[in-house]
Amino acid sequence: MNAQRILHTIDGISTWTGKTTSWLIMALMLLVCAEVFKRYVLNMPTAWIFDASNMLYGTLFMIGGAYTLAQNAHVRGDFLYGSMRPRTQATFDLILYLTFFLPGVAALVYAGWDYAVTSFHINEHSNITADGPPVWQFKFVIPIAGTLLLLQGATEIARCVICLRTGSWPSRLKDVSEIDVIGDQLADSEFVDEETKRNAIDHAKTIDETARKRGMSGDLLK
Repeated sequence: MNAQRILHTIDGISTWTGKTTSWLIMALMLLVCAEVFKRYVLNMPTAWIFDASNMLYGTLFMIGGAYTLAQNAHVRGDFLYGSMRPRTQATFDLILYLTFFLPGVAALVYAGWDYAVTSFHINEHSNITADGPPVWQFKFVIPIAGTLLLLQGATEIARCVICLRTGSWPSRLKDVSEIDVIGDQLADSEFVDEETKRNAIDHAKTIDETARKRGMSGDLLK
């Protein structure tokens, strides 16, 4: 397996876990809707709903971190970073990953595991509400999410090294984006000619690439 295939394989793991846990949004929505109905229509509020919704949202938020990193979608203040050459970008990224990311996430995994095991041994329950639900299973999400983030972080470090050697960023495993939605919407349109469709999609790609700030040579696309 070459380096690019390994990078895409790990991207695929992060993407799969992110998409799988995204279905928790549906469970969270149904849970909240059911509680609203019970509370305001039946006047029968449920004490454990608050804890359950926190655990669902927390799981979604934490597990989705690796997927977000794989798609280079984390928010960053990059008004200077975006105008740098790829090798300069890779140098900054590599320093920050080694200095802050790896020690911080490794500490999260280590402390999170100890935290979760202790919670399991004492059969910890939520103390937010009376007779709250067990929370130890939710706390195991912390080291799991940290491990996924470490794995994806190692991939990002490898990308930095490759960029320093070649002068360009290696490709990412692409996921569905706004560009795909634009293409699908224009594909069935009877009132837009082919040239206009191509121009619209090309313009959307230009905006997307500019926003991502990856693989840019420093010259803004026009």
